[in-house]
Amino acid sequence: MAKDVLCEVNNCSYWAKGNKCAAEQIYVVSHKGKTADNSKETDCKTFEPA
Repeated sequence: MAKDVLCEVNNCSYWAKGNKCAAEQIYVVSHKGKTADNSKETDCKTFEPA
């Protein structure tokens, strides 16, 4: 598992200094079901507005 998850969405409640994600878990989903061809076809469901 990755040691550092980076995030540039600084209005997320999990955003931390250095563009780090401080969430205990990250949940990413695809717009197409169980697969994605590129990052534009995905969303971070972990996001919560600050």
